[in-house]
Amino acid sequence: MASLDQWSAAHRERAEAALARWVPAGELASGRLLEAMRYSALGGGKRLRALLAYATAEAIGATAELADHAAAAVEMIHAYSLIHDDLPCMDNDDLRRGKPTNHVVFGEATAMLAGDAMQPLAFAVLLAAPASPAGIVAAAHELADASGAYGMAGGQAIDLANVGKPMSQTALEEMHALKTGAMFEAAVILPALLAEEDEATIAALSAYAQKIGLVFQVVDDVLDATADSATLGKTAGKDAANDKPTFVSLMGIDAARAYADRLTADAVAALSVHLNSDRLAALARAMAQRTA
Repeated sequence: MASLDQWSAAHRERAEAALARWVPAGELASGRLLEAMRYSALGGGKRLRALLAYATAEAIGATAELADHAAAAVEMIHAYSLIHDDLPCMDNDDLRRGKPTNHVVFGEATAMLAGDAMQPLAFAVLLAAPASPAGIVAAAHELADASGAYGMAGGQAIDLANVGKPMSQTALEEMHALKTGAMFEAAVILPALLAEEDEATIAALSAYAQKIGLVFQVVDDVLDATADSATLGKTAGKDAANDKPTFVSLMGIDAARAYADRLTADAVAALSVHLNSDRLAALARAMAQRTA
């Protein structure tokens, strides 16, 4: 079996090719909008959500072609969220993935529209998946819930409302379960829904995904406090500068790292109850150990 690094590199390339195929390019009147969409969707990023989709497909025996649709859909939603997250009305950032943010290059209006256009495109790609109508409907419902008011957008609203305010660990976890965790969960279970896997398998994948969503956020908070902008590819220290509640501000760096390790162990244990996937387990551990 290929090492995790080899497997991840190959599947990042596959995800990039799928996005390049489905994020439009052309000489239309809206050509600058299409350019802005491709600027943020292509050419960089960890592709963690895509990798999770491919690893799930591998674990349940689904085809890579089916996983392409799930991976591209979640990466499109993620790209839209980053475009909007960087806008002056949100986090007001000028660096993402080591290059100027979308609104710095294309202007705020075009950036806003680029994010807007990425959302329906994600659903169009998901609806074209090589799956049954029932599987596609279930996956579309999951993606809608994960990205909307009961998922990512709702979590972001809670985050903005709590700048400068103390939050308990429970409240912080609930916020990030929506803001960050919901899209990680979607990435993991979309292939299973498309493949119409049984409820026990989907429940195990969901439990795993909820834990790794928190792992990602805890480590993100640690890196924001300890790494530099060149390493991160985005502006470091923004959370402290903006007085945002984080796992680091709540428990300190060392305790936050230890918490990420415990969550990782819980994620792997949840997965092994019903589904044995070395690849998903390895991805969880890699997320806990990432340095950028």
